Amino acid sequence: MTVPHQTAPTRLVDRLPELSGDQMVAQLVPPPQFAGATLESYRPDRDYPSQGAAVAAVRAFATGGGAGGGLFSRRKPVAKPGIYLDGGFGVGKTHLLAALWSMVKGRKYFGTFIEYTSLVGALGYARAVELFRGASLLCIDEFELDDPGDTRLMARLLGELVASGTRIAATSNTPPNALGEGRFAAQDFLREIDSLAAKFETLRIDGLDYRRRSTDAHATVSADVSEDLAAVSGATTLDDFTELLAHLARVHPSRYVALVDGLSAIGLTGVHELTSQTDALRFVAFVDRLYDAQVRVIADGVALDAIFPEEMLSGGYRKKYLRATSRLVALTNIDA
Repeated sequence: MTVPHQTAPTRLVDRLPELSGDQMVAQLVPPPQFAGATLESYRPDRDYPSQGAAVAAVRAFATGGGAGGGLFSRRKPVAKPGIYLDGGFGVGKTHLLAALWSMVKGRKYFGTFIEYTSLVGALGYARAVELFRGASLLCIDEFELDDPGDTRLMARLLGELVASGTRIAATSNTPPNALGEGRFAAQDFLREIDSLAAKFETLRIDGLDYRRRSTDAHATVSADVSEDLAAVSGATTLDDFTELLAHLARVHPSRYVALVDGLSAIGLTGVHELTSQTDALRFVAFVDRLYDAQVRVIADGVALDAIFPEEMLSGGYRKKYLRATSRLVALTNIDA
């Protein structure tokens, strides 16, 4: 058997990426996996009519016609400055968001929620507002509010941008009036949360996770991580799982995209069930960046779809953990 030419694997724990504010701004485009996404290439599941309806609503929003009042709105349709795609993981929300981004003309930005909050932290609030003001569209993927500070920050930022004419499109697994629910005292910040919800026309997208429609797939466990990595063409890394978790605590999540830049695969040894929710949430953010870049994951130990214990899956971050599990199944099953 001919082994593809590659260099020896390095270690993620030896990577300490730094990103300037300008570099963060330059990354605010759809990830490579969705760079060519269009409404025509979206494949709605006919068993779930809300998917086809979402395509029509996104098309209408892209042309300035609004989202049509929402799928379940009882009120007369009123055009709002934002569209909010709410649904489970794996129903194509990011694909639709990227397709919308490509349809809208003018200066526009596409990033995850954490990328925007990190950019505000790097540039300062006033400079960030100055940067985004006048943009035709701001796309926010994986919209999550995990603490009161982020709630107030995003409510204020989006309020200023909408007032200046910018339109907002977002995706999440949580309806906008339930953001933060189960994670902090949401009732104490109801005004901020309601102000966010009022900016969006919510579209519910039902359906099954497309990554697991054809089979009840599971994360693949490697019998020999080093040997499997040797068969991968391209740059790879090899790390102990516990050491990687400690390293993720030293690297800000906004830099995880640079942490995995240029990699074809990562190897993880000694995978175990997670016991710290802080570690678990960092790992979820890391998995999101691996998935965006379609970096194959080769791991031994506990299967990566079994690392989140039941007490975590039953808590306020359940949807985040399930999304990560779905993505880990896909990444461990990428063809060599």
